[in-house]
Amino acid sequence: MSPPASPIPYAVPAVLLALALALKTPTFVRAWKDPDVRATTLLLLLAAAVFVSVSPAGIHGINTATGVPNIAAPWVYSLLTAFCGSCLAMVVTWRDEPSPRRDRTIRRIWIIYTGIVVALWITFLLADVPDERVHDLDTYYACEPWMRWHILLYLLAHMVSALVAAYLIWTWTSRVRDAWLKAGLVFLQAGYAFGLVFDIAKFTAVGARWTGADWDWLSTRLAPPFAILDATLVGIGFIVPQAGPFLEKWTRDRISFHRLRPLESALRAVGPSAAPARVGRFAPLDLKLLQRRQRIHDGLLRLAPLLDEDVWQRSYDVARAAGHDERTALGIAGAVTVRAALTAART
Repeated sequence: MSPPASPIPYAVPAVLLALALALKTPTFVRAWKDPDVRATTLLLLLAAAVFVSVSPAGIHGINTATGVPNIAAPWVYSLLTAFCGSCLAMVVTWRDEPSPRRDRTIRRIWIIYTGIVVALWITFLLADVPDERVHDLDTYYACEPWMRWHILLYLLAHMVSALVAAYLIWTWTSRVRDAWLKAGLVFLQAGYAFGLVFDIAKFTAVGARWTGADWDWLSTRLAPPFAILDATLVGIGFIVPQAGPFLEKWTRDRISFHRLRPLESALRAVGPSAAPARVGRFAPLDLKLLQRRQRIHDGLLRLAPLLDEDVWQRSYDVARAAGHDERTALGIAGAVTVRAALTAART
């Protein structure tokens, strides 16, 4: 537990994860029974908590608030271990189809990682760690009998989860066709690779202490940036497959909403909509788009007696003769026909 002194490397991902969690909260409230939604929300919550707690100020603040030197160690490592278990469970949730076998696998993951968290607290309570160490706890207490097991537990839990998750993703990626999911898996693999560098650096530094050598710089300087990259990329990897399709649909709906505005305005001339209820300015975009389409549909129904099939056919033929493709020609013919009908309605 030896992070850089600057809080910025921790604050930026913590804020981004908190923002993602805030955006996910309405979905969680609406669909909390969905295992994917629950798993994603828990993962984001744990990731944000890790970044908030692991900063130097956070570590010292936890120790000071409780009055127990180094109590931040089991707290931070418990959050990190729970985050690792959550990541592994999330990969299984995505990879496997819903089944009793998948449910049993996820339960086993949580049982194992819950047991590790309990063991972390037991080993800490049995350890003799009177001096607060904000930056170099892992190496400073590497030879303390119970603290040695405490450190090994969290590092092994982190490494095993990274290796297992990376293997599951590696054997699954070739079967993935969804572009957003594949992009998320790339971020996950990169994150787990950085995580393994973190683990190797930590293990090497701790092992050096056991042999009487001093390679603390591996733990205090080399490892922390890789830990930040690991958690950040893994968090992004789990966010992208869900945020990507949402943003894609939102962009598509926003474009459609603006493109349909002139047609809706033009059709108001033929009478009020059968659905006069107004939605608020802050209503969801999909609801506002649905209402706009409903108003256009109602307007076209009232305009139907004035729609001239001959006008449509001539417009279509002219558009095709001008070199437009089928879809564009249909759009031009429809627009010309509606405009002609609106002109007829005003006369």
